[in-house]
Amino acid sequence: MKTFALAGNPNCGKTTLFNALTGATAHVGNWPGVTVDKREGVYKGGNENVNIVDLPGIYSLSPYTPEEVISRNYILGEHPYGIINIVDATNLERNLYLTTQLLEIDVPVIVALNMMDEVEKSGDKIDAKSLENALGVPVVEISALKSKGIKQLMDRAVAMSAERKGTTVLKGVLDKQLETACAFYEAAGIKSSLFHAVKLLENDELELERKGAKQAFEEAVAGEDLEAVIADERYKYISSNLAFIKVKKAGKGVLTKSDRIDRVLTHRIWAIPIFIVILFCIFHITFSEDFLYIGAWAGIGGGLPALDDLELSEGLAAFVGIFYDGAVFSPGVILFNIFDTIFGLITDGIGGAIQTEWLSGLVADGILGGLFAVLGFLPQILLLFLFFSILEDTGYMARIAFVLDRIFRRFGLSGRAFMPMIMGFGCSVPAMINTRTLADEKERTATVRVIPFFSCGAKLPILVAIAGGIVTYFRVGNADLITYGMYILGVCSAIVCVLLMRNTTLKGETPPFIMELPAYHLPGFKNLMLHLWDKTKHFVKKAFTIIFASTVIIWLLSHLSWNWHYIPDEEMQNSILASIGMLVQPVFTPLGFGSQIGTFGWVFAVAALTGLIAKENVIATFGTLGACLISMGAAITGNADAILADEEGVTAAIAMIEATGISIPALIAFIAFNMTTIPCFAACATAKAELPEGKFKLTVLLWLLSSYIISAAVYTIGSWWWTLFIWLAVVAVVTTFIVLRNLGKFDILAIFKRKKKGEE
Repeated sequence: MKTFALAGNPNCGKTTLFNALTGATAHVGNWPGVTVDKREGVYKGGNENVNIVDLPGIYSLSPYTPEEVISRNYILGEHPYGIINIVDATNLERNLYLTTQLLEIDVPVIVALNMMDEVEKSGDKIDAKSLENALGVPVVEISALKSKGIKQLMDRAVAMSAERKGTTVLKGVLDKQLETACAFYEAAGIKSSLFHAVKLLENDELELERKGAKQAFEEAVAGEDLEAVIADERYKYISSNLAFIKVKKAGKGVLTKSDRIDRVLTHRIWAIPIFIVILFCIFHITFSEDFLYIGAWAGIGGGLPALDDLELSEGLAAFVGIFYDGAVFSPGVILFNIFDTIFGLITDGIGGAIQTEWLSGLVADGILGGLFAVLGFLPQILLLFLFFSILEDTGYMARIAFVLDRIFRRFGLSGRAFMPMIMGFGCSVPAMINTRTLADEKERTATVRVIPFFSCGAKLPILVAIAGGIVTYFRVGNADLITYGMYILGVCSAIVCVLLMRNTTLKGETPPFIMELPAYHLPGFKNLMLHLWDKTKHFVKKAFTIIFASTVIIWLLSHLSWNWHYIPDEEMQNSILASIGMLVQPVFTPLGFGSQIGTFGWVFAVAALTGLIAKENVIATFGTLGACLISMGAAITGNADAILADEEGVTAAIAMIEATGISIPALIAFIAFNMTTIPCFAACATAKAELPEGKFKLTVLLWLLSSYIISAAVYTIGSWWWTLFIWLAVVAVVTTFIVLRNLGKFDILAIFKRKKKGEE
């Protein structure tokens, strides 16, 4: 099977093309020895199957970033049949810089001129045939977003010869130096000698590691600094020899549509408020139980009737309850209710069909209760992810990174750090991997450490279940406002932590931020659906592996005594799990969900601990233990029937609230703790791989301390408002200490040395 590597700059449409080529055949792994995503798939649109490998987005093949090293090593070491170089046709000159480097490798290259629909829309023209003649490789016009020209691209790619000798645009400028360097590699029998020779002239650190390379380098460059010369010559060649390729519309001086939109969305004053409003709308559509506040507006005139007041039949009431209960639910809540109803019927049916008590409990309450408690939130997770994908695919997220740069810079970060941070709302693992695009090591370390504060999709069920429990049980607040507020708390916590780190342990200059803003465009439906499918596969796979095992273990530990006797639900407080939970419960007392919430308060401690394995386990634990509490009935909860009637989706959370008597501030603190503490094991492993040597242990300590302090602050201020002044005083003292220390007026070590010297 022929293998083609996709290579191109970030934001050139490479991922869109990969999705269009591979579709459902794509799979994701890791590059050998590193945690950067490796995406592969099969193209089946021609006469033969073709393997497609999606290389990381890069600007060059120099070893400035791990992505560039990966792409370079793959092309040179794995010897693909050919390279498909995706070039953003709207930014031809910058994209062709990488092309001139790829041409120097002894691998067939075909150039895919992407976004040609945008070029035509702007009235510009590109002479693809002339570009093909100038470069000496095939050039095909495509639109990956609209799947235009893709078949022609692949037909020409497959038809290319497997053999090609590298060429360079530097001939006539550095002939003598290239001849000397090439001779060294040819004598050593190294393929792509021209590419390696150019890299050697650039004083490339990877090339200098080769035996005899330093001597060859000294002979070739003769003391000259050729790196800047080579870069300059590439751009000179592109501007002078390829300038005629693209013809701009005559007399063009009016603003483009993207420019007009940017006048509003990147406005110096209104950009941030608009972004905040957009985020709120997304959360409202996903989580609100009063869509567009119809119920609130109707309340001014007397209000809408509650579901119980409609006097409907039982079946019809259950159906209407999916969409309405005194207010119209948002699309996200409706989808959640549909899934929750279906899962409830399945659980009841299977549980009722099993006659053996312990087996029925294990299957219905343990396995299905835990799994369905997590899977029930899948529609809302996907809806939220869909909105974020739309914002990213349209080009809006790149603008927000640009807008936030001037704010982030005050905290010691560049706007580039925003991209991995915002990716944290989806999953911390790829977000941490994406920090490799940050050039400064200290900035990268600080960003990796705060990414878990941006609540990932796995934490979403925790927020929704607790928020739903607060609204339903206490009859206060609004679920979408609570959820939105907790996301804001996470972001603010991240900013505070970054500010502390960049002014203490990770002090350093903020690197400059240069970013190209892609033109706005409508996202492709197919591309969005593939994004959602990847998210669904990942979530479901996790549910039926880690979470499945966790729910079984949790149920067994909650139904076995230390002498391994079976314990029914009514005696759960005598189980192994209960004794372990009671042992660690006091640790969480300052956070509100410790010793003060009574006999069954240990269930919150256990849920927090299981969440360290995978955040989905928190709700899976709720589902398993909540089912046990519900089955105890009025003997424990005092009001089990009312709980079941309130709202099926958050029944487990409500049962735990009823059984423990936990307060609203403590529930909010529970959310805050799980949002900001140690992330799942997968994210921890990724953080360890991405952080510099010796930084991981300090990072774990930071996660523990920050989550504990943030949760304690939330609980104490929520319970006793006057403690706000105590926390402000602590912040003032810490701030003063940092400022004085940075001014050199409060260096404990220096004071100690001076004192010791005086004693001597």
